[in-house]
Amino acid sequence: MMGAVLVAIALVFNVLSDGLFLSPENLYNIAQQTAVVGIVATVVVLVIVARHIDLSVGSVMGFVGVLIATLMYTGGWHWVPASLAGLAVAIAVSMYQGALTAMLGVPSFVVTLGGLMSFRGAAFLVADGKTQPVNDALFQRLGGGYDGSIGVGPSWMLAGVIVLVLMWITWARRRARTAYEVPNNPLWLDALIVLVPVVIVLGFVAAMNTYQIPSKDTPQGIPIPVLIWGAVAVVLSFIVRRTRFGRYIFAMGGNPEAAALVGIPVRRVTLMLFALLGVLITIAAIVSIARLNAGTNSLGTGMELFVIAAAVIGGTALAGGSGSILGSVLGALIMQSIDSGMLLLDVSIGVRYVVIGQVLIAAVVFDVLYRRATGDAA
Repeated sequence: MMGAVLVAIALVFNVLSDGLFLSPENLYNIAQQTAVVGIVATVVVLVIVARHIDLSVGSVMGFVGVLIATLMYTGGWHWVPASLAGLAVAIAVSMYQGALTAMLGVPSFVVTLGGLMSFRGAAFLVADGKTQPVNDALFQRLGGGYDGSIGVGPSWMLAGVIVLVLMWITWARRRARTAYEVPNNPLWLDALIVLVPVVIVLGFVAAMNTYQIPSKDTPQGIPIPVLIWGAVAVVLSFIVRRTRFGRYIFAMGGNPEAAALVGIPVRRVTLMLFALLGVLITIAAIVSIARLNAGTNSLGTGMELFVIAAAVIGGTALAGGSGSILGSVLGALIMQSIDSGMLLLDVSIGVRYVVIGQVLIAAVVFDVLYRRATGDAA
């Protein structure tokens, strides 16, 4: 359903903007701009599923981003050890907040609300409020921009691989159902189902391969931040579907007391979840400062609201127990598409925030009414 909403939003804004919204340039910018929020939203989905919340993700990202940039610019570090140092700090911060929640029972809302303020201050203290430039050319590519894409050929090759994987998954599913004597969908229906994502992939790659920066001789291709976001989404989807850790998270969200009674190590899983959050925050910080070519103490300001909104709009229940990685991807794209569409229409920033806030409320209201209706039906 969220996919249909995204398509409808795109079509409406494209008409209102006289075709600018679906132009390759705008689609390229939307893809890049959504990547940072999308990366963090994939793991925040799991945090919410486990009946927790993290209001500090933007502040921690700012703190870690400034730290990495400072180590590179002031300390003269190479970007790899600087990023590893940032990763270690992010995991330590997330584990600290996770321990207060898991071990002492302090509500994550309170812990991370304090973290929102504390780590925003820490971001200021690291560089004394000064902007830290990032000059490493290879590092800057991780943020997209002028040289931050993979080009036309590799983009089409990647698209071909994705299409083959989608077809193989469909074939393997049909074969497994046949082996276990489970009725299959008609072949035409499965072909139609797999055709939808195939068309989306090919259309997206075609748009990215069409966009060309005026000062360059060749089109851009898929931006590197989008590849990073896609890789993160695939890895987390695998964790959710194929690992004990992923199953534990959903079991905890469904009923924490019952999960503990059946032997699920709730405290350890919670700590691991917050550690995973630290890893994803670091990746988002790297992409963000690489895109801005600098680390600033304002990095990530307000991002926690967009991340939580992306998760909720994507179908994650604030009560815990249900949510999906794909939903967070669609939610992030819906948020950014609305913001980008209003920007093209020259809507003031105040009105944009009002609209985005109401969209979030509408998503929560829909979720509450839907669950109430399905619960009543049951």
